[in-house]
Amino acid sequence: MFDKKLWERAVQFHGHECPGLAIGFKACEAAKEKMGIVFSKDEEIVCITENDACGVDAVQVLTGCTLGKGNLIYRDTGKMAFTFYSRHRNVGLRMMLKQPKGEMDRKERKEYILNAPIDEVFNFSKPNFELPQKARKFKTILCESCGEGAPEHKIRIDNGRKKCLDCFDGYSRGW
Repeated sequence: MFDKKLWERAVQFHGHECPGLAIGFKACEAAKEKMGIVFSKDEEIVCITENDACGVDAVQVLTGCTLGKGNLIYRDTGKMAFTFYSRHRNVGLRMMLKQPKGEMDRKERKEYILNAPIDEVFNFSKPNFELPQKARKFKTILCESCGEGAPEHKIRIDNGRKKCLDCFDGYSRGW
């Protein structure tokens, strides 16, 4: 049985109940069960989400992985997959949502995800990428076109001028 108080915290943060939130909630339960993770006060736990859907809100509330701390990383594959790493234990686990068996409406799907065993909801595997390095601080550089500041690793040189990504006119040969 899932922890209803934690579920309510996730719902309150997200704004409503839905199957997507349930997926992220269940992913956190799976990471806790299979990896023993606890709430991350800094960067002890890292989550790489391959989607920008509702479930990511549950990940933030339940694990403490956030974009601001640098331990929630968005990898845009569009897949309903989450990879969790424990820096202290140097282990990682990727979980990919299994396709549902049979037709369900939204409420049935949410209830199924919340109440089914985690091995029925996700396929588990080793991550296919390395643990990302810890978040770094970068010097702010002013764009010579718009005057706005951006971190130095996001600045490009264009005809000898420092430009932010918005102002940079990139060059590509189609690769």
